[in-house]
Amino acid sequence: MGLKFQKICKMGILTTVGYILSPLSWWNDLVINIPISWLIASLMSKIKSSFFEVSFILAYWLTNVLGLILFHLGLREIISSQAKNKKKLILNDVLLSIVYTILIFIFIKLKIIKPFWD
Repeated sequence: MGLKFQKICKMGILTTVGYILSPLSWWNDLVINIPISWLIASLMSKIKSSFFEVSFILAYWLTNVLGLILFHLGLREIISSQAKNKKKLILNDVLLSIVYTILIFIFIKLKIIKPFWD
């Protein structure tokens, strides 16, 4: 029973962290991924100021991809009977991530988003 409980806990933690980082949660970008990406990009711009824009977008996409991977690992043993609905939701979330990426790029160009020491 101990190993099964540990496995369930591990799966639950992976799923939760994955969900929080993934584009499957509608609120994660503004609350989690964009602040993490901004922090990473700010740190990268300390190395070279031109790294900010690219770092921001790469970090944003990587947090979303990491979230999806962790979510998948956490749920890989659960079989879903609603695969069609999940595919549509994932497509919508990917499109939303693209829109957020475009907005991030525009905000960086307009200097609305910039490194925290500027």
